[in-house]
Amino acid sequence: MPKARLDIRDVERETMFSSGPGGQNVNKVESGVRLRFNIAESQKLTEGQKSVLFGRLGSRLTESGELLVQSTESRSQYDNTQNALERLNKIINDALKPIKKRVKTKPTKASREKRLEDKKHQAEKKEQRKKPKVPPRY
Repeated sequence: MPKARLDIRDVERETMFSSGPGGQNVNKVESGVRLRFNIAESQKLTEGQKSVLFGRLGSRLTESGELLVQSTESRSQYDNTQNALERLNKIINDALKPIKKRVKTKPTKASREKRLEDKKHQAEKKEQRKKPKVPPRY
């Protein structure tokens, strides 16, 4: 599937106070950013892409089908917006990547021999735990 590239016009942006150290800057400036992306209403995604996203990102979506990404890493609102947008694009593109099927490989000769050697060792250990067999007296 082709990559989806969202820009700021495709998402709803919300600012908030950041947490953590920063003194007066943290208390007065809303530098944290939360982006809301509504998958169902998106014009950039095809119906097939939307259904894949709903299937693979189901646990990350809100009840209304929105994907939330927030960033409070920088002291700059612009930097946080760019960071959140990059993360949103990465989440969406990772979810749209086709899942590769695992190619079965045969075990190597060394791994088969090691497995058999381990089995023998384990069997010997268990054999030694048994009570010794005493022949019956006549």
